[in-house]
Amino acid sequence: MTDSVQQVTDGVSVTVEAFYQPKQSNPIAAEFLFAYRITIENLSTMPIKLLRRHWHIVDSNGSFREVEGDGVVGQQPVIEPGANHQYISACSLRSEIGKMRGSYLMENLYNKRLFKVAIPEFQMVAPFKQN
Repeated sequence: MTDSVQQVTDGVSVTVEAFYQPKQSNPIAAEFLFAYRITIENLSTMPIKLLRRHWHIVDSNGSFREVEGDGVVGQQPVIEPGANHQYISACSLRSEIGKMRGSYLMENLYNKRLFKVAIPEFQMVAPFKQN
């Protein structure tokens, strides 16, 4: 089990857990795959819809990339008050240590207001690099 990180923005909680995937990684070829599970919980009194995601991904070798797109894993979920949406995705790194952070663009379905929700920064560390 890995540590999780959590952040709340405008009544929306985002919790992230990352997991190294040794069977899908190839350290000799500098390919390190990490899965991450995200739980988005609507703590507000309004239904919300996740429209877009924006990621900042950093490898310990200094490479940086941004990923933007509609929804998450092909979905733009509506999250009712008190409910949550959970999904699993993955990120490939060129080194055994990296980190990600980002944001979601959400829509309040009552007043159509768009707002950003922070995705807390989380570390991705292959177990053989940990003390």
